[in-house]
Amino acid sequence: MKQLDKINNIDDIKKLNLSEKKELSTEIREFLVDKVSKNGGHLASNLGIVELTISLCDVFDFNQDKIIFDVGHQSYVYKILTGRKNMFDTLRKYKGLRGFPYKKESPYDFFETGHSSTSISAAIGMARARDLQKKDYNIIALIGDGAISNGMSLEAINDLGFNKTKLIIILNDNGMSISSNVGGLSSYLSRLSLNEKYIKLKNKIKYCLDDTKLGNISINLLTRIKDGIRKTLVPSKYFEDMGLTYIGPIDGHNIKEIEKVLRRAKKIDGPVIIHTVTKKGKGYKFAEETPEKYHGVSPFDKEIGVLSTGKETYSSAFGKALTNIAAHNKKVIAITAAMQEGVGLEKFAKKYPERYFDVGISEEHAVTLAAGISTTNLRPVFAVYSTFLQRGFDQIVHDVCMQNSPVIFAIDRAGLVGSDGETHQGILDLSYLSIIPNMTIISPKCIAELETLLKWSIKQNFPIAIRYPRGGDYIEMKPLKDITLGKWEYITKGHKVTVIATGKMVQKACQIKSEYDLDISIINATFIKPLDIDTLKKLVKKKENILTLEDNLINGGLGHNILLALNNLNYKGKIKILGFNDKFIEQGSIEELYKQEHLDNKSIKEEIEKLLK
Repeated sequence: MKQLDKINNIDDIKKLNLSEKKELSTEIREFLVDKVSKNGGHLASNLGIVELTISLCDVFDFNQDKIIFDVGHQSYVYKILTGRKNMFDTLRKYKGLRGFPYKKESPYDFFETGHSSTSISAAIGMARARDLQKKDYNIIALIGDGAISNGMSLEAINDLGFNKTKLIIILNDNGMSISSNVGGLSSYLSRLSLNEKYIKLKNKIKYCLDDTKLGNISINLLTRIKDGIRKTLVPSKYFEDMGLTYIGPIDGHNIKEIEKVLRRAKKIDGPVIIHTVTKKGKGYKFAEETPEKYHGVSPFDKEIGVLSTGKETYSSAFGKALTNIAAHNKKVIAITAAMQEGVGLEKFAKKYPERYFDVGISEEHAVTLAAGISTTNLRPVFAVYSTFLQRGFDQIVHDVCMQNSPVIFAIDRAGLVGSDGETHQGILDLSYLSIIPNMTIISPKCIAELETLLKWSIKQNFPIAIRYPRGGDYIEMKPLKDITLGKWEYITKGHKVTVIATGKMVQKACQIKSEYDLDISIINATFIKPLDIDTLKKLVKKKENILTLEDNLINGGLGHNILLALNNLNYKGKIKILGFNDKFIEQGSIEELYKQEHLDNKSIKEEIEKLLK
């Protein structure tokens, strides 16, 4: 009988001996490769955390203790061990197993994490609530070496070390976030975990002593000596200077060692950080060789690995366009927050390394860095996913827009992204950017138009956000050749109803017109802000009914702002605003979610027909 077959609930792991847990580790890796290759998901990070998760579930009792996973995509092994093994055929599917912790899915998911660097702050909050209620249980925050360099994590550690709240932090050090980690703290961790003198000495001590009573007494006596040796050989004691008890570095794939350390940490009355070193992608050759390629994957053939489709996407088109522009314009600077591959900047980084800045998981810093660069007549372009740009809202307001700084935000993954679910759907950016004075927002209707908008934006002297979706085009369209500030484009002209769409939704409107042979006008709202008031005045004069179409929340979006403008123009016709209602959108395929939200072709056609009548 396989060890994995014995695991049906969280208590079953405690029944296995060390040899059986090692077998289980191998079986879990095989299980993950099989399921993720079929459904897609986050593979490399979960392959690297198998032994660590097994050890955590064995040493702690999560019927009482609590754990928070940061970022949350590395919780697959935990889901397997907490009774959700049989749900993995539905992983990331519509109404299926979530790819991130989800409180409604399991009582063992204590906090929902989809963005980086939130775990320590949330864990401190839980720990202080525990202490106020005079309860006694453990709280663990598991965080990666990329996420711990974020400002929010450092703020939390500063608070934790000062107030001495009892909490265990597991630092999963695999040298990667999505792209390779960058920054001073990452370099520090690398030196710490790779210090050969310290590790060799530590291993000699370990293997000279056994698990006998005398051996354990010797280990306790040598602990203080070991700490002194580490203080001499390791570059600095960053975490202990911050007020945390530091343990490590330890082998994150050695179950026996991990469990010993975890049991020791439980007894410490104060904040502890355990530094584990793991290998991202461990156990699957392709993921070990290129872990960044297997961070988040679509379904693939597990025997040959992930292959490039060669299909052009908005991300690849952006990277290619920016690299081409930079060849003729030395003022162009590219910035990313640990997302080089995700936003398509690999070629730019190789060709113009002196003009490329990866700041790690630090979106707030990236925004203000770009603002500072823009003061010198250079043109910074910050490429970022829509959902992650939310973290830099204050910096966009204060450091960019208030000073009218010419920063360009290349907003990838705008609109629905599908199976990553609520935390990653890019459905808020039009709303939160539209309210900021001095911000201009534009969107290409097709991939070929992205370079045109990018070239235009770099010539301007004010903040500009270019939003574009995940993936490629629905249909082929002719790109605009010339851009005029605040002007829209008529795609087709018909009678009675005008559809004003933006971005990829223009393609959707054209599909619907063709599929159902509708006599309607379609306008490409290239500019979401400012609106094309002249065109709106003409529509008011013609008394045409209007339907607006966007992949953003209705509240604060394009349609909302068009309605406000039409009200000021005393519009007497009918208007229907289509977008997402006031809620977060769950996981599923994009087409499934469009249908759920009544933004599929048939539903939109029916709304147009109501206006035609």
